[in-house]
Amino acid sequence: MQLPLGFLFAIIIAFLAYKARALNKSGAVAALIVGTIIFGIGGLPWAILLLTFFITSSALSRAFKKRKQGLDEKFSKGHQRDAGQVFANGGLATLFAALHFFFPHQSWTWIGFAASLAAVNADTWATELGVLNPTSPRLITDLKKRVEKGTSGGISVYGTLASLTGSGLIALLAVLFVPTDTPVTDQWSLFLLITFAGLAGSLFDSFLGATVQAMYYCPTDDKETEKHPLHTCGTPTTHIRGWKWLDNDWVNVSCGAFGVLMALLPGLM
Repeated sequence: MQLPLGFLFAIIIAFLAYKARALNKSGAVAALIVGTIIFGIGGLPWAILLLTFFITSSALSRAFKKRKQGLDEKFSKGHQRDAGQVFANGGLATLFAALHFFFPHQSWTWIGFAASLAAVNADTWATELGVLNPTSPRLITDLKKRVEKGTSGGISVYGTLASLTGSGLIALLAVLFVPTDTPVTDQWSLFLLITFAGLAGSLFDSFLGATVQAMYYCPTDDKETEKHPLHTCGTPTTHIRGWKWLDNDWVNVSCGAFGVLMALLPGLM
């Protein structure tokens, strides 16, 4: 009965998120798929972590709107998530929930699941709260260089602390709601492992943004942006650096993957 209940629960959540304009139609369908697998296979503990990421990230996207005015031109997509964003942020978590079905009683599936969500949650919190930093961020590859707020690869004190907090929240829930069939003996070590794995994933996201993420230029506004083929003003944008295929969605996938790697690597050594 758990899978049908998971499907029903996922429908409700996806519908409410669509009505709240946190998801568009494609995003709602993707959320239904992700939610069904995670809720239906993992159950309540897995659902709690996923919902915490989705609810907090959606709430932060709407918060401090006045402070964020003018920054949307920097980002490739808006705050209403589409299927690409849903799968980019929740795809790895979905994979680990599915793997748990085939490898029950294994702690690495829970650790990988939590680490992937900790990383994307850390990145989202850093993006949404980093704009509150009183000064301009610094480029992660050159800390002496200041860049405009919202620039890919920019980091700040507020953003880094927000990233650590967002990761720590998922890590705390991962410790408090460890599934009964998952062997975890040292909860403090698990908390630290997932927290810093999530932070590492977020910083890796910034590193990719500063180096190889596809970036474009709008000649009308004289702005660097992720938007393509058209900028906010309607002007066609020109590719200026990075790998064209590495858009923000793939960077988010890499963020989660790096968090998972940092969490699981100690167990392999």
